[in-house]
Amino acid sequence: MPVDERKESVKLRVRSAAKSFSARKEIFEAVNDVSLDVYENEFLVILGPGQCGKSVLLNMISGLETPTAGTIEFTGGNRNLGFVFQKTAVFPWKTVMENVELAPQIRGVSKAERRKKAQYLIELVGLAGFESAYPRQLSGGMKQRVGIARAYCSDPDILLMDEPFGALDAQTRYQMEEEVLRIWEKEKRTVIFVTNNIEEAVYLGDRIILLSECPARVKAVYPIDLPRPRNQIDPAFLRIRESIEANTDLAL
Repeated sequence: MPVDERKESVKLRVRSAAKSFSARKEIFEAVNDVSLDVYENEFLVILGPGQCGKSVLLNMISGLETPTAGTIEFTGGNRNLGFVFQKTAVFPWKTVMENVELAPQIRGVSKAERRKKAQYLIELVGLAGFESAYPRQLSGGMKQRVGIARAYCSDPDILLMDEPFGALDAQTRYQMEEEVLRIWEKEKRTVIFVTNNIEEAVYLGDRIILLSECPARVKAVYPIDLPRPRNQIDPAFLRIRESIEANTDLAL
């Protein structure tokens, strides 16, 4: 895509963002001088090793953390975000329907309207028939589907996903990757997805921002021009994966 066209579709600008914490009278630097743009309807993957500062960067974007230096600018002036966490952060005392409809309920949306939207998203994530179930009755993958539906139900401009499949077994993780892409292709929201898994990054992303070890800096940017659905044993897929692996200490 030409540079000028992409400039017009920027949703988020991060410029020289840094974050430090004080601990035991010492300064711990988690993020250092990170700059990046996020584009309209893009599936952007932030890739880096464990404990490198990926989640801190995402928390700064979300507003949960305040940058020590630099700026984070939403081009529409509105920080309207949805968040899917690594741990299944669903409320155990609420049903699937009650979890999914929570954001519009808090905003005062009528019961009929929010139930209609929540039902659509419950069906979209493949949980039709489980509307009255409680989290204790669901598998880990199903709980994450609830979290995804709840995040979309908040009608976000940007959806943040912080290693949402890290705790799942390999088969469920692959299924959830396919589900996230299917939902994204239907809903077409901007997604920022954090992972430490190279194969997952190449499978999901339009672009990959590769971060260094802590403190996190932008080490490289990889546009991923492979058509979807992607084949993980396709030679082009493997070349990109190997190129990223050669530039990082991440293990496949």
